[in-house]
Amino acid sequence: MMYSLLQAEWHKLRRTQVYGLLLVGPLLSLLIGIMNPMFKEIDEADPWYMLLLFMNLPYALLFLPLVTGVIAGIICRYEHQAGGWKQLATLPVNRANIYVVKFIMIALIVLAIQLTYGIVVYLAGTINGYEEAFPLLVVLKMIIGGWLATFPMIAIQLWAAMNWRSFAVAFTINVVLTLPSILAINSERFGPYYPWAQAFFMMYVNDESGMFFVPLTQFLLVTCGSFIIFFALGLLTFFRKSIS
Repeated sequence: MMYSLLQAEWHKLRRTQVYGLLLVGPLLSLLIGIMNPMFKEIDEADPWYMLLLFMNLPYALLFLPLVTGVIAGIICRYEHQAGGWKQLATLPVNRANIYVVKFIMIALIVLAIQLTYGIVVYLAGTINGYEEAFPLLVVLKMIIGGWLATFPMIAIQLWAAMNWRSFAVAFTINVVLTLPSILAINSERFGPYYPWAQAFFMMYVNDESGMFFVPLTQFLLVTCGSFIIFFALGLLTFFRKSIS
């Protein structure tokens, strides 16, 4: 049943413009990576790390959180049109399966964006003529960490997209939650505990020996903890949702 639902969601996505989202953020990051004049002025032992620093800042801080909300809106758009929720409710399908499948689809699309971004990082370094070895394991750790950090965001944005027919309302909620992360990352007191800032922290390549460049307690408490709470609340709300 889950596989059939995944196939159905993929079939609906093929009619949308979701493919463009796979490229927008990574391509903008590529331009930052190859056109930033500061690279010519910085004498860094390993230029790959400096490249990651400049490319990750706008990508992980703004694009990644915002694009999860856009994808959630696209995933739920079909059901909001022409009584799609009502049609879905008539099928012999558990509501929990519907919710989980939509979450999985968003997560898979975000993973595809992350992998595309990893390729873009390699292209940027190659175009810049870096002779040092590409830090594949570091980049993979960064990609997976950033992906996992989006899970709490996906959960709450899926909740918003399911409950509001208007895409503007759900997207506004996403923006309101994303913008404070710009201030949060500069706060040692509040930054590590703000869920929307975790994508930046878990893609900020450093010498931290913890889980995904952050302490293990931060990963478990903030990322995993907020994901469980947001996912459970979203699922509970969906069970109680009056479908019409």
